[in-house]
Amino acid sequence: MASGLEASKKWIKESIGLQRQLVASVIATKGPIEPLKYTPVLDYTPEVFAAVEGVATTKLAPAVAISLKSARNEAIDAVTAEALAALCGTSEAPGAFAGQEKGVKEAVRSLTKKLVRKRIVEEGMRIDGRGPRDLRPVSSEVGILATAHGTGLFQRGETQVMNVCTLAMPRMNQLLDTLTPETTKRFIHHYNMAPWANGETGRVGSPKRREIGHGALAERALLPVVPSQEDFAYTIRLVSEVMSSNGSTSMGSVCSASLSLMDAGVPIIAPVAGIAMGLVFAEGKYTTLTDILGAEDAFGDMDFKVAGTADAITALQLDTKIEGIPADVLIAALDQAKDARLAILEVMNAALAAPRSEVAETAPKIVSFTIPLDKVGEVIGPKGKVINTIQQETGADIAVSDDGAVGIITIGSPDSVKVNDARERIMAIVQPPTADLGGIYNGRVVSITKFGAFVNILPGRDGLVHISKLGNGKRINNVEDVLELGQEIQVRVDDIDDKGKVSLSPVGEGFESTGDAAPREERAPREERAPRPREERAPREERSDASDNAVAVSFEDEFESELSGELGDLGPGREAGNRGGGRGRGDDNRRRHR
Repeated sequence: MASGLEASKKWIKESIGLQRQLVASVIATKGPIEPLKYTPVLDYTPEVFAAVEGVATTKLAPAVAISLKSARNEAIDAVTAEALAALCGTSEAPGAFAGQEKGVKEAVRSLTKKLVRKRIVEEGMRIDGRGPRDLRPVSSEVGILATAHGTGLFQRGETQVMNVCTLAMPRMNQLLDTLTPETTKRFIHHYNMAPWANGETGRVGSPKRREIGHGALAERALLPVVPSQEDFAYTIRLVSEVMSSNGSTSMGSVCSASLSLMDAGVPIIAPVAGIAMGLVFAEGKYTTLTDILGAEDAFGDMDFKVAGTADAITALQLDTKIEGIPADVLIAALDQAKDARLAILEVMNAALAAPRSEVAETAPKIVSFTIPLDKVGEVIGPKGKVINTIQQETGADIAVSDDGAVGIITIGSPDSVKVNDARERIMAIVQPPTADLGGIYNGRVVSITKFGAFVNILPGRDGLVHISKLGNGKRINNVEDVLELGQEIQVRVDDIDDKGKVSLSPVGEGFESTGDAAPREERAPREERAPRPREERAPREERSDASDNAVAVSFEDEFESELSGELGDLGPGREAGNRGGGRGRGDDNRRRHR
């Protein structure tokens, strides 16, 4: 990182040179550019500051050395009130600076800043008594909320942040509507800080610029260690709640979120910690501060946030109030930040050193696998009928998607038994078991058409009982007169053609016919039969030649036509001449009606 900062100088200079060329070209064509005019507004006059310095320094110097934030603020407020009374007076007895109350308050703030910076530079002593490189006391804890999927509590001094991790199905990914090609987001971090975290009251509403920015910074710091969708199929949402604030809550969010992820069983690559570095520049001297307080952020010259693992930096953010910071100062700040980061990681590892081996009991158990793309439609079914049935019967949540090459199935449920049940049922559709010719199965009527009923006999395997087989040798007009949807029925496999279509016939109680047609009655031998009378026929020359109007009719062709109209194409057609063991569509199966 340090060498990268040094190498960037060359390209920064080139960019500045291009900008100056652009300015020169504009001046050459349009003339000189007038400087921006503005009128500086002073919060107070030099006389007000001198007066405040004279009446407040004695009491303000010990006030800014109080470690506890609330007590320090109370002491500073008391000094401010005394300065207002001494310099502005009251309405009955106006002081020398009556009417300049706002200027006096701002002068007290400027004096506070001056005293804080002077103490750091000259004495090497910070507001709370620490040295420039010292960390505040650090603690961490996991498993705070029993019903949450993961929780982490991180505290550094008076800054305390609790993070809650929630795991969900991929269908819960955040939808994006931006100019980028990305349309969804599976890793989300939100940051909330209510007014009471600062000891204040105020309106609590939608997140503001600060909350959005801090949430995005912590999210970027954690993203490099989050596993991919293929390795961990969950949607992950983190919410950092600031419980109390005294500097660097954004980096506290990074630490608590890292703990929360590990507590939830997310297999992150490594824990991530963050630290905020500060800087005071006075009298030509740079003093770098580790783990800055809120007041040191306000009164200092830099807020340099550094987040990363023990081996790498994952996020940086630098805010500065001075014209520039030398590269060697930034390099020293990075080295100082690494020492602090390693110390924080050691405390975090004491609470939880590695991600838990399994997700929490309250979290959904998710498995994800791929199927052939042409099987996606079968798994979903017409209007989602198949997948909805599986979800209702197993209680698992199922998501189906594809990447253009394969279908992706994701199954989730708090109960792993339900997940496995749903997976087995889907795999039975993708790789359906085969029925045995002549075998008898207990099935269920899943669809009724005008030409018969489809019966499910095995997972992913349905067969057709034709209407002609349902009347016990008698003709029936409606399948519903014999069967109803969902009815259990025992059937026998009569035929399986080379397209995998199964022909069934009912067996068992209430059904006498188990074949393609009713059995023929026994007939007497030919020599014992009575002669049949023959009708008188017209002479040959008077008979009409009806053969010219003969029509070839195929029962199977008609059946296939009706089947396709009802259910669509059920598979590739049979090759001519390859008709299996049953009767085919050839001329030998056709009748001529004359």
